[in-house]
Amino acid sequence: MTAVVGGASSGLGAAIAHELGRRGHDLLLWARNPERLDLVAAEVRARHGVTVHTLRADAADPAGAAAVATAALDRLGRVDVLVLNAGGPPPVPADRTDADGWRAALQLLTVTPIDLATRLLPGMRERGSGRIVAVLSSGVREPLPDLSYSNGGRAALTAWLKTVGRLVAADGVTVNGVVPGRIDTERVAALDAARAARTGAEVAAVRAAAMAGIPAGRYGRPEEFAAAVGFLASPEASYVTASLLSCDGGLMRSLT
Repeated sequence: MTAVVGGASSGLGAAIAHELGRRGHDLLLWARNPERLDLVAAEVRARHGVTVHTLRADAADPAGAAAVATAALDRLGRVDVLVLNAGGPPPVPADRTDADGWRAALQLLTVTPIDLATRLLPGMRERGSGRIVAVLSSGVREPLPDLSYSNGGRAALTAWLKTVGRLVAADGVTVNGVVPGRIDTERVAALDAARAARTGAEVAAVRAAAMAGIPAGRYGRPEEFAAAVGFLASPEASYVTASLLSCDGGLMRSLT
């Protein structure tokens, strides 16, 4: 089995790389930071004994999807599991967005992942098997204050996942998204720090207030989120498609 994981140099992407490596997948990991990516790749190889390739590529680059798809097929031969994951754009209030910001966010969070999946879907459909799993955000269920670009870009990707998942289901390909709550990553730490700077509060106070709103009483661990992705990427999830799975400690109140 093989898998391609984006944004794999840190955080959720790195945790997913370890989870899929643990499950025996040979991997192509890609991200913008080659030094950190190589460190993750070395750790996955050493811990799980699988083949790991790396590629420096940027989801914000319109040419990024083609580069990743070409490298994946050249180095792995086929792609059984595709994990769509990229870092988020900067926070901005909804009344302060601009056209350039939207263009950049949509390339990062919508155009590149859809382009990449579309390039790799034909092989999956021909083989009658494949898994596409997107790392989303709680903003696709409950839009988050000041994360306007992320809310919009990931919501558009979610709509595509739901649409294409129905289209390819009869071909043995599943397409799903995993919705994180507050998972203890560098991205969430940066958001907490940004909120502290805006409000004048201590970062510890911001973090404590966030935890108070989570029924589980804590932030999630990256490996807990990765396990959810691993399930959706597994043969056991063959009848789960066009769906969103929340991994949030009970944070989100929405029914859909």
